[in-house]
This record gives sequence, structure tokens and C-alpha cells, in this order.
Amino acid sequence: MLVSPVRHSPLGEQLLDQLRALIVRGELAAGTHLVEGWVAENFGVSRGPVRDALRQLELEGLVETRRRGVFVRGLTDTDLVELYSLRGALEGLAIRTVRANRSTVDWSVVDDVLARMREHAEQGDPARFAAADLDFHSAFFELAGNRRLAATWAMHRPIFAAMLDVTNTRDRDLRPIADDHAELAGTVKDGTERDALAQLTEHLDGSRDRMRASLAELAERPAS
Repeated sequence: MLVSPVRHSPLGEQLLDQLRALIVRGELAAGTHLVEGWVAENFGVSRGPVRDALRQLELEGLVETRRRGVFVRGLTDTDLVELYSLRGALEGLAIRTVRANRSTVDWSVVDDVLARMREHAEQGDPARFAAADLDFHSAFFELAGNRRLAATWAMHRPIFAAMLDVTNTRDRDLRPIADDHAELAGTVKDGTERDALAQLTEHLDGSRDRMRASLAELAERPAS
């Protein structure tokens, strides 16, 4: 398991991102006891950021508090189903709201993100592609203009970012994924609401299934 000292502020956010990624990839296995002192020593931070990170990970369902401390729950198939079902409901509402006002929507936000996705796909840069991927979906929440809806998505975006880091590394050619996003954007703009929502469901189901396959592959790898 590769860890690196957290040296850039804010420390709590850096630590949280690393722990989340390690749990999603299965490098911190389910049942691992996350002792504050061990985490602080290995990641080069004080115990304050550790406590903050563990509290947030518990809210995200990746760890749980038991009588003897905090333990990794991991990311189960049930978690995947729940997360993507929730995301579908949230993003579906955002898309319906955007379409209701599409004559006044500034679509350049979506177009700019699609251009970045294509650029990073051509460069074979999965990390930047993943960030642009999430920016694409976040654009619908931004354009919907519903602050509470956007805030709810923002709460869950980090765990989807960690999952995309896994699946986009697995997908050697990112260009078809960029094309899928462009097709979805076109349907949201010019297609029917029914087609847009059906395409969103297909898109998210594919993302969930790629993550499911990635987790299965990671589970089969011998421990280092």
C-alpha cells in the first residue's frame, strides 16, 4: 500500500482524499482498524485532521465506529447500487430543470468541459479526464440553479471522484467515454426529456458496472 506524507494545506482535505481513495481501491481493506495514532504517524499529520477525516468518511459510509474504535467498511456492491441510484435521481432532477429553461441556458459551460474531456482523452491523462468528467455532470447542477440540489451533489461528488480514478485508469482509451458524454449533452439540449433521462440512466448504469468490474479485479490481485 502506497502512502505519502501530507504536506500541502489544507491537511484535513488532503488526508481525507488519500484515505477515501485507499478505501475505494481496497488498499485499506474492510475491517481494518483505523487507529488515530497510526494514521497520524503514517500520513505525517496531527490527530486533529485524522479525527475530522474519519468523521467525514463515516458520513460517506466508508468507515464505521464500533466499541473499539473506527473500522473500514469498504465499498460494497450494495453501496454502488445505492450511490448510483441516488445520483440518478439527483442528476435526473437537474436535467429536467435545465431542460425546462433550455432556451435561456448558457450551454458554453457544457461545451467547454466537453472540449477539456476530449483533450485529456487524446493525451491519455485519466486523472484530468476524471476531473473534467465530474465537471461535466456538475454543470447540469450549476445550470439548474437549485442551490440545495447542487449542495447535495457536492456532498457526494468526492466519492464518485475516487471511483472515477479507478475506472478511468482501467479504461485505456478514454475517447469513447468522451463521445458518450457529448451524445448525452446533445440529447439534453435537443432531444426529448424521455430520451435524455433514458440516456442518463444508461450512462450511469455503465459507469456503475465499470466500477463493479474494477472492484472485482482489485479484489483478485494478490496483497502486496
